Amino acid sequence: MKFDVATLLVQLAAGGLFFCWITTRRREVGLGYGWLLRSVFGVLAALGVVAGLGQSGTGATVRNVGAGLMAIAAAVALTQSGYRRSAGVRGHRQVAARRAARVAAMTATRDAPGETPGETVGDDAMSGPEFDPRLDLVGPIAGAVALFGAAAYVGGPYELSLLRMFVGALFLGALTDAMLLGHWYLVQPGLARDPIKELVKWVGPLWCFELIAYLIPIGMVSVLNGTIDDGYNGIVGWMWIMASVTTIGLVVATWFALKERAYSAVMAATGLLYLAILTGFGMDLLPRALLS
Repeated sequence: MKFDVATLLVQLAAGGLFFCWITTRRREVGLGYGWLLRSVFGVLAALGVVAGLGQSGTGATVRNVGAGLMAIAAAVALTQSGYRRSAGVRGHRQVAARRAARVAAMTATRDAPGETPGETVGDDAMSGPEFDPRLDLVGPIAGAVALFGAAAYVGGPYELSLLRMFVGALFLGALTDAMLLGHWYLVQPGLARDPIKELVKWVGPLWCFELIAYLIPIGMVSVLNGTIDDGYNGIVGWMWIMASVTTIGLVVATWFALKERAYSAVMAATGLLYLAILTGFGMDLLPRALLS
């Protein structure tokens, strides 16, 4: 299979936008997080199109068209989210309203003139509809089409290449989004840990599929037993093993860090995810380089 930059960019964009939808559908994380992810991965999708412009063949064409549609879908979702920003996010508003009510109860604050006792201000009183998170699913669907084309372009047995395309996209997307969401807790410190825990839960099974996908022949087993020469007396193959083991170890450590009650635990988990991204990319990119 070919080692192709355009395909890598499209993969990362598709996986990142899919897990953007996984998070935004909960209606708990502030709008800015969605703006960040749609901007980053929309740009990566567009760069994937630019990087693949000189490539020919049906697979490259399908990938480029799908990536272009993915970039457009991310831009449309970003535009609607910005247009409807005044409505906020329901879950975020409800948390803020409950906290305001608790503070008022603790300080024995009297109801303001004209307000009904116990009235929740700013929850359902926002004007206009919220951003529809279903729009965030359009980009990943276009990205899936792009990956079907990318699997044909990179070569190798089509079913195996397709498996590696989809698993790699989801694996790298989940890791990247989890790290970015960890940083978002600095902006929205009252956010519950459920959204980031959900992403970390995805990474574990995806790690297993990523490992299996590159062990299926022709895969890393051929590198480890010397059938495929890595050019460094097998060292690169062992580097892949270390990257794989380290990645799942960091993900497990992240999960246990998120179980701690202290707020600093989220920042510790984010740091662990930083390292997991480095080793996770090694887990995905080293086999591509060796098998190309």
